[in-house]
Amino acid sequence: MTELDQIFNIPPYSLKKDQKQAIIVDHINRLNSHHSENCEAYKRIRKAYDTYGKRQSKIEDFLSIPVGLFKDFELKSIKDNEIIKTLTSSGTTSSKVSRIFLDKTTSRYQTKALSIIVQDFIGSRRLPMLLADTQNVIKDRRLFSARGAGILGMANFGRDHLYLLDSELKLKVNDLLNYIEKYKNEKILIFGFTYIVWLNLYEELKRKNIDINLENAILIHSGGWKKLADRQIDNTAFKNRLHDAFGITKIHNFYGMVEQVGSVFMECEFGYFHSPSFSEVVTRSADNWAPKSFGEEGVVEVLSILPYSYPGHVLLTEDVGIIYGEDDCKCGRSGRYFRIIGRIPKAEIRGCSDTYEE
Repeated sequence: MTELDQIFNIPPYSLKKDQKQAIIVDHINRLNSHHSENCEAYKRIRKAYDTYGKRQSKIEDFLSIPVGLFKDFELKSIKDNEIIKTLTSSGTTSSKVSRIFLDKTTSRYQTKALSIIVQDFIGSRRLPMLLADTQNVIKDRRLFSARGAGILGMANFGRDHLYLLDSELKLKVNDLLNYIEKYKNEKILIFGFTYIVWLNLYEELKRKNIDINLENAILIHSGGWKKLADRQIDNTAFKNRLHDAFGITKIHNFYGMVEQVGSVFMECEFGYFHSPSFSEVVTRSADNWAPKSFGEEGVVEVLSILPYSYPGHVLLTEDVGIIYGEDDCKCGRSGRYFRIIGRIPKAEIRGCSDTYEE
């Protein structure tokens, strides 16, 4: 059993600040050494910023690399014959995409991490599951997008899966109604990317004037907020509309990216994203990259002790957020909790729901 396996055996939001910081700092220092030895490009970056060979003692002191580098360079710390899966990010149809290379070790870590995070919110029992997407999106399992990776990862928490959209992205209304009737006395898990849930499920059912009862359902969703902003739908409005239409009360957004897949930040019932025991979040000034204090808006940096096959352990995102506190959220989960405010000006519009053309 590895040290990471031991961390996976404890509840993901149980570590207090000092204990968690010690674990994160130790593992990030180890990953710095590992990736410097096995990824020449990463080694050059550390030398250029005079951090090569140096250990850090605080999470705010680690050198981060921008997520955009993965669009321009093949950054990996493993040999080509060790790659078992290549993930691609979302983006506009004319833009480059990130390519993330996974080996067996990293894939296993990320699967286990996602498992204990999601189970903290929905329990350990597999639930009947509706997937607000088409099955076509997961056909090539060797090379698939953030959207396909997200579906495959979340599908592990369900049973008797029903993909709600056909190959032309049309809602399979009769299949949905039959499924809800079949499991009317059970909890149902629903997963989908935010914009697809809204457009292809909510708006389609409203257009057809079809009422369904999902008061026993749990919805997990992410991505596509820019398109919903065009419809003047934010996170609060999204939850309210789905509750009013379907009776659903348990709705959890999550924040994550293909460049750190597995290290997702789930939203608690009070509307905050939470950092689990193997991940951390820092906000920085866009002027000088100095760490921001809690309550101050800054560019979001994410740290994860999971990426072994590629140097994605300390990443500067293109998102702006606010960390509101640590170890004192009203939901009872320990760790830092935060919200995403928006994108860095002129940053490319992208999200886990991929480019989705109407």
